[in-house]
Amino acid sequence: MREASRAAEPAEAARAFEAAGARAAAEPDRAAESGRAPESGRAAGGPRAARPQAAPRFPGGPSPDPAGSHHERRIRSFQPRRSRVTTSQGDALRRLWPVWGLDIDGLRTLDLGELFGDGQKRSDKPVVLEIGFGMGEATARMAAADPDTGILAVDVHTPGQGNLLGLAERNGLTNVRVANGDAIILLREMLPPASLDGLRVYFPDPWPKPRHHKRRLIQPDFLTLAAPSLKPGAILHCATDWEPYAEQMLEVLTAHPDFENTQPDGGYAPRPDFRPHTRFEGQGLRKGHVVHDLLFRRVARPGATDARPGATAPEA
Repeated sequence: MREASRAAEPAEAARAFEAAGARAAAEPDRAAESGRAPESGRAAGGPRAARPQAAPRFPGGPSPDPAGSHHERRIRSFQPRRSRVTTSQGDALRRLWPVWGLDIDGLRTLDLGELFGDGQKRSDKPVVLEIGFGMGEATARMAAADPDTGILAVDVHTPGQGNLLGLAERNGLTNVRVANGDAIILLREMLPPASLDGLRVYFPDPWPKPRHHKRRLIQPDFLTLAAPSLKPGAILHCATDWEPYAEQMLEVLTAHPDFENTQPDGGYAPRPDFRPHTRFEGQGLRKGHVVHDLLFRRVARPGATDARPGATAPEA
């Protein structure tokens, strides 16, 4: 998924909101001073009436804010995109979300055997986590090619969620589960230790401006957070068409003690056959970009624990 890169800093937005509130509290009501009538439904100097809550677009479908206010604000590596949901995508969300969908609320620990089971029998499939799947076409192709592996696919893009659910139904893919929300919360609070057989991050937002580099997902803090959920030997597979981001990925992965490069020369890997070409990959290739794959293996360190660190990684 290419995550939108035009979001304002959360801290800046919070400071601006607080400053606006302070100004409003310190200044007298200007409508009262000028003699103008107050806005309908609000007395001069009184609080603005709360707007009624809008009805959910897809009752029983993905929540607009699954983790809610019980999780702190952090620097985000993504920004939810507002896009039109087609009729077929909306239908898939309404019908299939209760069956194959998952809101990342941070309130429980997942049982992946139960999640990928059929309601009567637990699954013993290996499970890989994919962070950012866009419209889901590549995810569906990987699921079809390897039906004995479960794919837990995370994204915040509602049309993509509906599209992937529809693809799974039309192609009989019972090994896909679609998760909605922040992958950091999923990794930090909802996945048991050593529960994943792989982690895939394909074409994340490169955040090209230097002041936005802190928003990039693949950073040391993220790797430290993700490592406990990965079984020893699990593969972390990243791909990007943005050269500076590829260099950063290679640098931080090489330096991290929980991962080792699968390539003897310590460099980039050839694209493995199981990774299909994606839309964003095609866009990059048409621009003359070079696509880099990175394949790193989770290593077990003597004396290391599965305790997760504090929440210093960006949201994803």
